[in-house]
Amino acid sequence: MAAFAVAVFVIAYALIASEKVHRVKAALGGAGLMLLAGVVSFEDAFQSPETGVDWEVIFLLLGMMIIVGVLRQTGVFEYAAIRAAKQARGRPFRVMVTLVVLTAGASALLDNVTTVLLVAPVTLLVCQRLGVPPVPFLIAEVLASNVGGTATLIGDPPNIIIASRAGLSFNDFLTNLAPIVVVLVIALLGMCRVLFRKAFTYDAERVAEVMELDEREALSDRPLLIKAGSVLLAVLAGFVLSSPLGYAPAAVALLGAGVLVLISGLQPREYLAEVEAPTLIFFAGLFIMVGALIKVGAIEQLAEWATDATGGSARTATFLLLGASAVLSGVVDNIPYVATMAPLVDSLAAETGNPGNVLWWALALGADLGGNATVIGASANVVMLGIAEKNGYRITFWHFAKYGSLVTLVTVLLCVPYLYLRYFLLA
Repeated sequence: MAAFAVAVFVIAYALIASEKVHRVKAALGGAGLMLLAGVVSFEDAFQSPETGVDWEVIFLLLGMMIIVGVLRQTGVFEYAAIRAAKQARGRPFRVMVTLVVLTAGASALLDNVTTVLLVAPVTLLVCQRLGVPPVPFLIAEVLASNVGGTATLIGDPPNIIIASRAGLSFNDFLTNLAPIVVVLVIALLGMCRVLFRKAFTYDAERVAEVMELDEREALSDRPLLIKAGSVLLAVLAGFVLSSPLGYAPAAVALLGAGVLVLISGLQPREYLAEVEAPTLIFFAGLFIMVGALIKVGAIEQLAEWATDATGGSARTATFLLLGASAVLSGVVDNIPYVATMAPLVDSLAAETGNPGNVLWWALALGADLGGNATVIGASANVVMLGIAEKNGYRITFWHFAKYGSLVTLVTVLLCVPYLYLRYFLLA
């Protein structure tokens, strides 16, 4: 059964990577085969927190998509796009720097998926105004969202899992990971300047047109903007407070979406237009396939091999965990990966020692940054891909991987001296 599950996952992954079959079809087909063969039962796939669909991620996405759908009706994204372009004086690289820094910072305070949902519409509009291709900007932003989200407990879903298992606080993440994340964001900006240099074409005519625009005229429904803005602020505050208050972020997002729908006066077809159904369905299929690998012990076996290779050394365990997590999180979504690894890291810490909780930081850095390697490595990547496709911009698996894998390699390598110096040499 384990061989069958691994074979189905590998074939589905190959189809997704080759683009010969649409990723939704490949994910659903693989999930269907896992269910048909009995690798996972209905309860395993849809009700189990260990092997089933992560409904918190699905409903968090759904709630935020609805909120974004209402916000779009106000013209606020057009306003923000014109404002950003004017602040950067129409220079494409300055626009990218602004959006990347904004995305990284927002991802640390919210979560990377929510940030991508909010920033992507602005990006599409500002690129349209300046006449530059939006795909490099979207890729740079989603890479920044995964890097920035690494800095805090609530920035990336794997961090929440780690905090729960290890008993770590918001301040623990901030003081241990934020310093290196600042360095990584600066490094990312440098890489963007080189990787996406062909996208920085300056069109003087378009820039002149943008500079003459009055962004305030883009706000088409100010009363609705006040309502939607108030609800969005309440939702963002709810995200920050959700952990200490014991509420799931998905519940906060759904509550906000429900309240906004009630007070907006919009028709369902208007606010549901932003719901990326293919993205949500793809996630469900992917979760079921990864759940099947967890059920048959395939992921656990990989983790145990990595654990056995440490030889009882905390230093070896740290860097092996960092590297293995970066690689494996690019192959499977980093949420189920971390959920599987957390208890094993707990055991490993007891055997090798864990100075300054370095093993947990290695797991967080490897999993969060490794999520940049491929389009299915992190939830934010899949969301960005869906938004781009819906707006007529197709980003292939390999096109994303060409940039994402390089950014992952550089950022993970930069973490090595940081972990060594802070937790071993200078401890």
